[in-house]
Amino acid sequence: MNRRWLFLPLLFIALLPFRAPAPLYYSPSQGWYYAPYGQKAAWVRQRADQELAIAEQAFANGDYSLALKASRRVVNVWPLSDYAPRAQYLMGQSLEMQNRDQLAFIAYQTIVQKFPSSPAYHAVLWRQFDIANRFLNGEFFRIWGILPLYRSMDQTAALFGQVVTNGPYSDIAPYAQFQIAAAREKQKDYEDAVAAYQTAADRYYNQPLIAASALYGEALNYQKQAETAEYDQGTAEKAIASYTDFIALYPSDPRVPRAQKAMDDLRAVRVSGDFKIAQFYLRNHQWAGAVVYYDAILQLDPNSPYAAPARREIELLKPRLRTAFN
Repeated sequence: MNRRWLFLPLLFIALLPFRAPAPLYYSPSQGWYYAPYGQKAAWVRQRADQELAIAEQAFANGDYSLALKASRRVVNVWPLSDYAPRAQYLMGQSLEMQNRDQLAFIAYQTIVQKFPSSPAYHAVLWRQFDIANRFLNGEFFRIWGILPLYRSMDQTAALFGQVVTNGPYSDIAPYAQFQIAAAREKQKDYEDAVAAYQTAADRYYNQPLIAASALYGEALNYQKQAETAEYDQGTAEKAIASYTDFIALYPSDPRVPRAQKAMDDLRAVRVSGDFKIAQFYLRNHQWAGAVVYYDAILQLDPNSPYAAPARREIELLKPRLRTAFN
């Protein structure tokens, strides 16, 4: 049988008029959604204020799907109307109530970009901050705004960074900057966490609660960075310096005892490392090097268990050093 005869009937069927129940659309700011042909649905109105009233009533009734559709229509059909900013905000709220936080964040971002004079601008920053916090606390990011698939502290930090960018001088910006550091710390990226905490401490130095927590976080992450893999004495010194600044600047902070304990622990590890290095030099008859590290032990912690052996070795090595230099 000639296959061309089979193709012709199929082509005829394909060319017949066909209408799906409703076309499916995708938008990065809205996700997948249906829109009826000709906008004949019962909730459709021909004026922006009436359509917004439908959306607001639906939201009040807990019908977030209808609220989203009606508010979306206001934004799409009357983008330059006075009702568009309120409708855009309602879109974000409706998406949040449907647990579609990524799309809600984008919907709120549209207000920042298109309606910067909206009276909801400040509320938008807080809504975005709350969404980012939910991701920080373990919420999954979704593929196409639908399928929850993975957690990401990189994306979470980016969300907080967007909040800071949106309102660098707002009252939410210090907290968002602090949470960038918290996201980095949660993914054990201690180097980036230190940088983010430093930014918070420097930029918001005039806000004691934020500045104190940021400086403490900086010291703590220096300490964690020093303790990863092989002990990093240089980073440990930075941790001690940050803890010292924290105690000096905020002596009444309840975390001061913990900072002092952390400094003691860091010094103990440093002293132990210096003693091992001194012993290495001693075994290799490098007397001057051994004395340098024994002396460092006495300078760092004269009351440590290693202090007495260090003093004894220094006294024993003095004659050898004099001989070596004469």
